Amino acid sequence: MVSVDAERKAGEGLPVPKRPAPGAQTIAVWAVMLGLLAASIWSFIDLDISFATIAAGIDNAADFVSRMLPLDFPSIGELVSLTLQTLAIVTVATALSVVLSLPIAIFAASATTPNRWLGGASRTLIVVLRAIPDLVLAIIFFRMFGLGAVPGILAMGLHSIGMVGKLYADAIEELDRGPVEALRAAGASRWQQILSGVIPPLLPQIIATALHRFDINLRTSVLLGYVGVGGIGLALADALNTMNYQRGMALAFVVLILCIAVELISGSIRTALLGRANSRRRGLLGVFDRLSDGWVTRGNATHEPQRTKSGSIRVAPPWDGDRIRRFLGLSAVVIIVAAAIVGAEIDPVAFFLGIADFPATIAHFFPPSDGDLGDLLFESMLVTVQIGLASTLIGVVIAIPIGSLAARNVAPNATVAMAFRVLIVCVRAFPELILAIIFIVMMGLGPVPGALALGIGSIGLLGKLVADSLEETDVRVQDAVRANGATRLQIYGAATLRQVLPAFVAHVMYQLDVNIRAATLLGIVGAGGIGFYLLQANRVLQFDVVTFILLMILAVVLTLEAISAWVRRVVI
Repeated sequence: MVSVDAERKAGEGLPVPKRPAPGAQTIAVWAVMLGLLAASIWSFIDLDISFATIAAGIDNAADFVSRMLPLDFPSIGELVSLTLQTLAIVTVATALSVVLSLPIAIFAASATTPNRWLGGASRTLIVVLRAIPDLVLAIIFFRMFGLGAVPGILAMGLHSIGMVGKLYADAIEELDRGPVEALRAAGASRWQQILSGVIPPLLPQIIATALHRFDINLRTSVLLGYVGVGGIGLALADALNTMNYQRGMALAFVVLILCIAVELISGSIRTALLGRANSRRRGLLGVFDRLSDGWVTRGNATHEPQRTKSGSIRVAPPWDGDRIRRFLGLSAVVIIVAAAIVGAEIDPVAFFLGIADFPATIAHFFPPSDGDLGDLLFESMLVTVQIGLASTLIGVVIAIPIGSLAARNVAPNATVAMAFRVLIVCVRAFPELILAIIFIVMMGLGPVPGALALGIGSIGLLGKLVADSLEETDVRVQDAVRANGATRLQIYGAATLRQVLPAFVAHVMYQLDVNIRAATLLGIVGAGGIGFYLLQANRVLQFDVVTFILLMILAVVLTLEAISAWVRRVVI
């Protein structure tokens, strides 16, 4: 396709520069993408995902609705107790991940690491923790600490380092080096440079990432209920395992409302923290944006020294309204975390006994063994990969038009953009596990419900990424094409879509990574794949098989992550 500038030069009789031939890596990337597309289509067909299959499930929807209605909500006291317990576990887990991720990120970032060996080791630790499913960590910790909140807190907290630590390390490397260099020139030690020149400007990113991870951990807590983590997840698992769909779907509805509320509140705080004043939303969504005003610094600070009334330079910021609000906000965070630790009912004696018993516990998991199920496990792992590929294909096909209509510079008007933004928020708030359970009840056990659940779940994340990328395009290119008389659809194809194509590729690879990780776990509710055998091995105490399955998952996830990182590095 000829660019607008090339068309102008050709019309004026000027020489048009030839587009350089694509490099070998670019060709290889597109070959890989075409291969993944072919594998996704094959997976879609091989899993027997068809309109007939979906229609058969829809026919069972009426029966399912009759079995779940009327919803049977717990008493107010029990519901409040379950909700507070869930929020306490998620809060402590998220706080733990932030506390552990900061030093790891400092060691992992090239700008702050003492040496490259420590930096490489820290990056490797981040990758490994991200690759190990939190469900597997929970299984290990339940063996160590028994029932209670501790296994879930440690599982979610350590697994979260994989995402939180990476984002913190990347953010550190993108910081302005000026303040650190100034502190070094003034004779500050290395840790003084970090505490004064790195942490303060990184603080908005620290809080924003923690809020995002809290949102993810809230969904994860529902999944971990199937292995004994308390709160709403455990109550939901108990209800569904006994086929009490009235109570189970009532609890699922509570989880949905809770996830939507957390998404709206945390999203507004993140928007304010990162200084996106121009992205304030309208209507109900804008209420949360307005509530967050004034509680954070919007990034418009000046480097000019402040002076007291006597004229001397102020060495500490004044206690004005902004500083008082920040102090109150920080105090509220400390109080909330402290209350969550108390509410989680952590038993310190059991915790230290579990730590002391770690060598004996870990011995149960080694050496790994396939338990004479090798062929079956490898076949299930292949099904897991197929679920990830097919669900990503479903998500891409649906998310691109939805994400496009959610972008303000593509949608016909602001009302349409807002409507699709709200749709994306609602889809993101619905945990894939609950979707999988609903599809299983409608369609029966197997990989199809898992693929459909992850496919619909992909719409939330991928649709948001697509919409954000489209809104970040250069509008001048679109205006140039519009000036030549192009229609809205022509502008989208010739100017807007071409600009974000590399970002689209990166988003698709990221979504594929997320879906394959999620597909390894949905099997615990019968949605096909390796997760079923993982849960069964844990139930019959075959921990050596658990380790074998974990190594299989690690091999697949790390291979895909390496491919995804390479693709994103080439196309971005």
